[in-house]
Amino acid sequence: GNLSALDILFTTTTVPKMLSLLLLGDRLLSFPACFLQMHLFHSFSSSEAFILVVMAYDRYVAICRPLHYPVHMTPQTNTALAASAWITALLLPIPAVVQTSHMAFDNIAYIYHCFCDHLAVVQASCSDTSPQTLMGFCIAMVVSFLPLLLVLLSYVRILISVLQINSKEGRSKAFSTCSSHLLVVGTYYLSIAISYVAYRADLPVDFLIMGNVVYAILTPV
Repeated sequence: GNLSALDILFTTTTVPKMLSLLLLGDRLLSFPACFLQMHLFHSFSSSEAFILVVMAYDRYVAICRPLHYPVHMTPQTNTALAASAWITALLLPIPAVVQTSHMAFDNIAYIYHCFCDHLAVVQASCSDTSPQTLMGFCIAMVVSFLPLLLVLLSYVRILISVLQINSKEGRSKAFSTCSSHLLVVGTYYLSIAISYVAYRADLPVDFLIMGNVVYAILTPV
């Protein structure tokens, strides 16, 4: 339920303006609206990473400690974990967004993107972009690689437990429990990798935009 609500909010943040831009040629967005979109986009993106970690932990407890599952994963625990994911993700991008809003811009800043991604807005500034680029990179590492490490750790433990199950039916049931989650995790981190490679490899800006569009649309779909 959290993941579904999150994906609806995530696409609502970018897709309406993106369609207006591509279909109607509406290329203008006020600075406050741009910074709001930036904050919401990165907040919901972070929420997705954290909720995927919570789901991985849920599957770990269900498969590796099935008898303890009703004790560990109570409704109160589920609510606390979900609330922690949402609140942390909403707070995490605030320093980067606030500092970016204090950078110097012309009256009309040209952003080479189809939504207000942090890096694209920073590159449109007249100020020194190095500190903001470094901050954005550090936040991305925390949001992307730390959750990925926790998810992989959960699945290593799950795989070890599943391989110890004697019956083929039991192993198949355990793997089917994880398949939908693994599909979302794979799509999410594959799209992040495409965006990262496009940026680090100094490819044309169109490749970077395409990678971000995949990241913003494909994973929720």
